[in-house]
Amino acid sequence: MFEAGALFGFTGTTMASLMFFWSMYRQFVPYQLRDYLEKCFYKMFGLVSTSVHIKFTEYTEDKGLKKSQAYDLIRNYLSSKSTARAQRLKANESKNSKSLVLSLDDHEAVEDVFQGVKVVWSLSVWKSDNQADSSEKRYLTLSFHNRYREMITTTYLDHVLREGKEIGLKNRERKLYTNNSSQDYSAWREGRWSNVPFDHPATFETLAMDLEKKEGIKKDLIKFTKGKDYYRKVGKPWKRGYLLFGPPGTGKSTMISAMANFLEYDVYDLELTTVKDNSELKKLMLDTKGKSIVVIEDIDCSLDLTGQRKKKKEEDEDEEDEEKKAEKLLKRERSERESKVTLSGLLNAIDGLWSACSGEKIIVFTTNYLDKLDPALIRRGRMDNHIEMSYCRFEAFKVLAKNYLEIESHDLYGEIERLVEETDMSPADVAENLMPKSDEDDADICLRRLVMSLEEEKEKARKLAEEEKKKKEERDARRKKKKAEEEHKKKKETEENGDVFRDNGNLI
Repeated sequence: MFEAGALFGFTGTTMASLMFFWSMYRQFVPYQLRDYLEKCFYKMFGLVSTSVHIKFTEYTEDKGLKKSQAYDLIRNYLSSKSTARAQRLKANESKNSKSLVLSLDDHEAVEDVFQGVKVVWSLSVWKSDNQADSSEKRYLTLSFHNRYREMITTTYLDHVLREGKEIGLKNRERKLYTNNSSQDYSAWREGRWSNVPFDHPATFETLAMDLEKKEGIKKDLIKFTKGKDYYRKVGKPWKRGYLLFGPPGTGKSTMISAMANFLEYDVYDLELTTVKDNSELKKLMLDTKGKSIVVIEDIDCSLDLTGQRKKKKEEDEDEEDEEKKAEKLLKRERSERESKVTLSGLLNAIDGLWSACSGEKIIVFTTNYLDKLDPALIRRGRMDNHIEMSYCRFEAFKVLAKNYLEIESHDLYGEIERLVEETDMSPADVAENLMPKSDEDDADICLRRLVMSLEEEKEKARKLAEEEKKKKEERDARRKKKKAEEEHKKKKETEENGDVFRDNGNLI
């Protein structure tokens, strides 16, 4: 029986000899002959082997310039398996991931079990002998017994790719996109969209809104994310439109951020004034991905979309200041010079044939003035859910007080409830009053400051209402006077026409 030292010596000598012969083989045997011999070896090995091997390369196409999507999905799937079972792991900091990524190290293998069948995944690295191309090429190999060929090539691989996609979406770093100006040539080298990490902290828990209304919106969003098969069954693209309307400062942008964080979606902030024309708008929409929210904020101010259809004239149009008319005309002309997007083009992009090109997408419009929008733009089917973002009431105030002051009750709550129900103050203004301005500001000081602001706002609203009432009476008086003058003028003209007729009759 060999002693330990002799055994190790024999093993070392054998390995050294094998390495020597392998290096000589690689150096002196021509590539064509090596390729032929290796093919013969694998063929002979295949005659006696019961294993099947499937190789997935890191790059596709002839020149190997395009990353393989299947390779990335498989690597995502194996990340959890590798962390739990592999002996050697590789840690990567990916710019598209929100955390450190652990993956299978080079020349390492890991086992996986699916429906009782054991398979082996291994990661290999191949380096070309060509001195002009010294890059390393990686590939994953799936090995399994031949008797499970059909199940592995259909059910298991579909399972791996599907799970890998879900893991990738879950671990990705979410982005906030904005469209590049079509006139900025340098921006096109980076694509139609620029992006930054999306890290807005807003959630439905911190959103100042009626609790019942918030729960309804959350249920609607959950139903949408699970509705892929339902939308296909009813023959509709897998998208949903939300119209957020209300006065400034009522939380429309915060609502969008809360929706994105709740669904873990990316956000595309579409600025229509920088879009060249309808064709460019379609291309932008095609470049958006699924699991995203496309936002057009202040749709009534983005372009003069409502002006492209005949609008009802306001009764007070003749009293509008000439300076304001000129300002509106200048704004309209500037908008038309910058963008040729039409109402029809926007409707086709968000709800026409092009809207079905990418699934699981939410489109959000925001506006401060709902009555300024064309009815065709906000009808059900385009903007399915109309959400009014109103002034701060007591339920919303309690959410803000908990967020900013970490309190749920106070002696001033009764007075505040009466004032917020009687006074129109935006959640943004309420939050500003609740925010401590110094280290000495406690909850009592902040709440008293809010009470004072509410009382001032209430008094201001009362005076404004009186002024509006006075202006209305003056307008009514002017209209009445103008109407009387017109009737008097008409009566006078009628009398004069009658006198002329009688004079002509006398002449005859």
